[in-house]
Amino acid sequence: MRIGVIGAGRLGICFALLCEESGHSVIVSDVQSKYVTQLNSREIFSNEPEVEDLLMRAENFQATVNNQEVIRSSDFIFTFVPTPSLPDGSYDCQCVDMVVDDLLKSPDLQDKVFVIGSTVNPGYSDTVQDRLKDRGISVYYNPEFIAQGTIIRDMKGADMILCGGDDSRGFGEIQMIYEDIQDSDVHFYPMSRKAAEITKIGVNCFLTYKISYANMMGQILYNSGCGDEIDNVLTAVGDDTRVGSKYLGYGLGFGGPCLPRDNRALGHYAKTVGLEYNLPGITDDFNNVHANFIKRYCIEQNVNNLPFFIESIAFKKGSDMTVESPRFLLVEDLLKDGYTVYVQEIQDVIDQHEEELIDLYGDNIIFVKNPAEIHEPFWRIDL
Repeated sequence: MRIGVIGAGRLGICFALLCEESGHSVIVSDVQSKYVTQLNSREIFSNEPEVEDLLMRAENFQATVNNQEVIRSSDFIFTFVPTPSLPDGSYDCQCVDMVVDDLLKSPDLQDKVFVIGSTVNPGYSDTVQDRLKDRGISVYYNPEFIAQGTIIRDMKGADMILCGGDDSRGFGEIQMIYEDIQDSDVHFYPMSRKAAEITKIGVNCFLTYKISYANMMGQILYNSGCGDEIDNVLTAVGDDTRVGSKYLGYGLGFGGPCLPRDNRALGHYAKTVGLEYNLPGITDDFNNVHANFIKRYCIEQNVNNLPFFIESIAFKKGSDMTVESPRFLLVEDLLKDGYTVYVQEIQDVIDQHEEELIDLYGDNIIFVKNPAEIHEPFWRIDL
């Protein structure tokens, strides 16, 4: 099968390389010409495990800056271009619109399949199908459920594959692509495009509720004098099969490039269909309240007023992304209060933020490669 991917960022390149590994011919496009050259010469550096190895082994893989080349050469055209959040919580789909513009410029789209993998607003994919309805191309919505730092593993072992569309032939062919990629049985859920769009953000919203519940329970237990039993209590709660243990750990709040914005997006969309739900907003507010609780906890526990030490300011350890990172926000709050903070971090994150943070906080922020470089007592933030 000839598969094209427009937008070869973190998600797109992982999906493309897995398709190639499973025997498909793959071509990708990206706006960054230097990156495209590196892909073709098999010389990229990636913090995502397995990406570099998959690229080195890829035989039926090529990259271009030309979307038309991808469209012309492919039967299935996937796009993973960015859809940043707008101030009201909805998604800015302009980059997907530009891909659709390129599709409309193509002279022959007959019997091709266009698959939107970017997170979009409910109802958006239907507007894309309307724009393309006279060109003989089918449109599907097929988002990924992954976490940064484990994208390849998550794609190969996904709990379920969500696909929105209205053509059973396309459903079957997309399912076959995932059967080739996945290590386990594929749980494939075909539905309408709009239902799939709602489901995608709905799943991530539920995770924010579960994380917030666990943190609420932790606060209650800590203030009740049972702080040393938080893990035991949440393990017991999660052992109830109606609840489940995933995402039920106490610690920092939710963050990163997916959960916060999907939570806000569902709240925004509910209003557009006449529903004034408070749950997404309450969860978002609680996440901020919990950040303050964690800060107070750290200060209270650091009874000797020692410098703080934290392993990573990324939204999760090992990642190079700091977008909406609770760790980053905690460090900044402590620095604003005049504390010294040692940060163990990978070089990519240091390169992104060291100059900016030193300009703001001077010698109070110190990056280290490991705690052995610290030659004074410190209090470890272990969350």
